[in-house]
Amino acid sequence: MAKLEDVARALVAPGKGILAADESGPTIEKRFKSIDVPSNEQNRRDYREMLFRTQGAEEFISGVILYDETIRQKAADGTPLSKLLQDKGIIPGIKVDEGAKQLAGSPAEKVTEGLDGLRARLGEYRGLGAKFAKWRAVIAIGDGIPSDYCLETNAHALARYAALCIEAGIVPIVEPEVLMDGPHTLERCFDVTQRTLHLVFGALFDQRVPLEQILLKPNMVLSGTECPTQAGVQQVAEATLTCFRRVVPAAVPGIVFLSGGQSDELATAHLNEMNRLGHAPWQLSFSYGRALQAPALKAWGGKAQNVAAGQRAYYHRARCNSAARYGKYTEAMERAA
Repeated sequence: MAKLEDVARALVAPGKGILAADESGPTIEKRFKSIDVPSNEQNRRDYREMLFRTQGAEEFISGVILYDETIRQKAADGTPLSKLLQDKGIIPGIKVDEGAKQLAGSPAEKVTEGLDGLRARLGEYRGLGAKFAKWRAVIAIGDGIPSDYCLETNAHALARYAALCIEAGIVPIVEPEVLMDGPHTLERCFDVTQRTLHLVFGALFDQRVPLEQILLKPNMVLSGTECPTQAGVQQVAEATLTCFRRVVPAAVPGIVFLSGGQSDELATAHLNEMNRLGHAPWQLSFSYGRALQAPALKAWGGKAQNVAAGQRAYYHRARCNSAARYGKYTEAMERAA
């Protein structure tokens, strides 16, 4: 289906990336708690509407991943939020997994649920305007983990999800996230990420998923948060590119990295360095949540009079990440905010 490939390529168009605005109820509540704002439906709507209405953001943002609540919500003037995005030339997407739950037989590990009834839900979401979807698998690094059992179970679920998306005419974003929590080294993250991606692409092949019609949303290869030696920006970029060249087929149109707990500026710097190094067969882009939103959330603070300040903060982060797509992000851009 050329149409799906067209959507996938539009999502990683030069200079553009994806806003992940698909926080689950507990996650958005935690973010709102940090600014002392109640997490009710109206506040969540007002916050996301502020982001979606940001003038000029469409220069840098190709698509937005929505949550089930958000794709059904209407703006204050009655316009569906998904239509508000489409009117700006931004492609609406939808998170379809139901979260990572304890893996039976290996309680220290997780498996993502949500395959039951997914075919019907995808049909509904397509009717609500979704052109792409997202499913996240969570891989922890620790003593004796991840196990092959965990990696194979999550790879199989990701591939089944992707196959159902293709059938429904929706581009699947495949997100196997190796968490950065823990004392592990960059080298350990490299090995686990390589193993994870190798199994994911094997499962996608087995499930007959055409790679030209998907996007990959992975972690970068990073030192664990508690590792005493933190790899520098260039080391992270080189390790990530080396790892991905070994296991990610060139048929994949683009890699949209998750920020995964990195600071706003560091996530941008890492992406910038990868694009500066170049020689990648895929578009190297971003699909950031907190790393695009954190300054905007703080500037907004739940107050209508701060909407313009929140939009300026969001626009700035989107612009910086757009520059990183070309390897042209600089510290001076941050100071110019």
